[in-house]
Amino acid sequence: MVKHQPLQVYEKQVFLSFVTGIYGCRWKRYQRSQDDSSQWECAWFLLLCSSFLLLLFWAYFWLVAQNDFNDFNWLVYNRSGEWKDETIPILTSTTLGLSYVTFLLILALFHISLGQQLNLYWVHKIGVLATLLITISGIVSVDDIWEDELDILLISLQSTAPFLHIGALVVITALSWMVAAYVVRKERSNFQLMVLVIYFVSLLAVCLAPITFTCPCIMDRHTLKARPDIIGRRGAPMLAPENSLLSFHRALQLGASTLEADVTISMDGVPFLMRDQTLRRTTDVSRVFPARQFQDASSFNWTEIRSLNAGTWFLQSDPYWTVRTLTTKDRSRIANLTVCSLVEMLRLSARANCSAWLNIHKPRPEHPRSRSWFMDTLRVLQRAGMSAKRVTWTPDTDRGRVRGLQQATNEKLSVEEIRQRGITTVRLHYSKISHKDIQEYLANNVSVSIYPVNGPWLYSLLWCSGVPSVSSDAPQVLRKVPYPIWLMSRGAYSFIWICSDLVSLAVVVGIFCFQKWRMGGMQHCNPEQIMLSAVGRRPSPDVNIMKERLILSELNSGLGSTEDLCLCPENGHVRYSPGGFVH
Repeated sequence: MVKHQPLQVYEKQVFLSFVTGIYGCRWKRYQRSQDDSSQWECAWFLLLCSSFLLLLFWAYFWLVAQNDFNDFNWLVYNRSGEWKDETIPILTSTTLGLSYVTFLLILALFHISLGQQLNLYWVHKIGVLATLLITISGIVSVDDIWEDELDILLISLQSTAPFLHIGALVVITALSWMVAAYVVRKERSNFQLMVLVIYFVSLLAVCLAPITFTCPCIMDRHTLKARPDIIGRRGAPMLAPENSLLSFHRALQLGASTLEADVTISMDGVPFLMRDQTLRRTTDVSRVFPARQFQDASSFNWTEIRSLNAGTWFLQSDPYWTVRTLTTKDRSRIANLTVCSLVEMLRLSARANCSAWLNIHKPRPEHPRSRSWFMDTLRVLQRAGMSAKRVTWTPDTDRGRVRGLQQATNEKLSVEEIRQRGITTVRLHYSKISHKDIQEYLANNVSVSIYPVNGPWLYSLLWCSGVPSVSSDAPQVLRKVPYPIWLMSRGAYSFIWICSDLVSLAVVVGIFCFQKWRMGGMQHCNPEQIMLSAVGRRPSPDVNIMKERLILSELNSGLGSTEDLCLCPENGHVRYSPGGFVH
């Protein structure tokens, strides 16, 4: 008599097929394996993790660097001579790369949690390697072009560190599920011990990280100083062409207390407003004077400068992606703008009763006005009817002749040197001054102005630091920040910090205990019994049909009679009468 083995029934595993299929192109059941992953595949997993961390760092850098996108594009323009928004391809490639690597990492973690062997498909290996190399080359390039910008990472942590700490706690707590499942196995190895030690050292480091935080916004709200004044840096250059009369009008409408402009002296001694060394970017000089488009802006006389259009470039290049928000009337006004003179800007400031901040570009020694530029500028101040006390002058040269005007410096000087030079205001890049320096200057009655401040997070951070004024390209953005983004007392933050650490530790201990109990229970079970019992608990019509076909095939072979063979309806098992066998 022929005895048949128990019928094996396979259930569809759609999710597992999806995970192993996308990650390693293992769509079929026979292609999958629960054996330990090879060292080669483990190395690729580590490379995938490294790529993810590097891309996460890269994405965070560009997120906080939005404050300085205009300066980045200007630096690239000075190197290439062509103005375009270079941040778009960088942001696009970073977003795609991070999404791709994150998706693969999630699939890899599912492999580990489901006990599947890692086997990254060769196409993905090429993709991960290409993404890693592109990211590294991008970091090297930015470090070459924009080296000082990397300082913004440490500065941003003063604002984001408390939230990054909570996020890190969530991630490292979630990882405890896989770490616990790996280290509580019956087999013991030195590598398991090493993984356990590394994990708990990392957990302890994350829990104690807030000890190192320096966050100005962790303070008593009653000690918060007045809202910093906003200086319209070249007006409101995101809404109208920079250093134009319309741009300054927009800045005043948005609540700017001071107008900041870059002043250049023409060949015939007329001070006009121009940031660049040449006229190529912000005028149509390449059309009107094509042979002179690369000449210094100060090599033109005022008649020639006034004949240039200073608004069409803004509508065509759309440097801040804001042209679509402009009305038809605004676009028409911008299209007909000319280069703004200093006297026009100062008259506007005088009528609005606001201050002016002048960044003077001194003419070169061979310039015809190299010796008289100072008097040319002072005469303009008198013609505009601007009070000298409302005008701040940089750089802090020619102090002997600058009498009555407010003196400012762009250098980080000691308090003693500032007093000796008669300087009233220190104007510094936000990366060149610390919270401690700000407090020292303010304690010695030295005003502090920080530039450029375009992001709400940086504005809030400087507000908490007590900075009196900030210079911004985006007064329309800072106007919407009536209060610091977040402000918390030290006692409240300490409570949140300790509670989150305790909850994380409790969850980790609970996960380790559960995994220990779970693995202990699985070691006393027969996998074949588990499978058969699962099938018995979930009978389906397909299973019964297969069993009926088996019965019919036995009858047709003459191995028994209908009396000897029957299908038990209670449990769907096959039973033979005496002399046969029972399943």
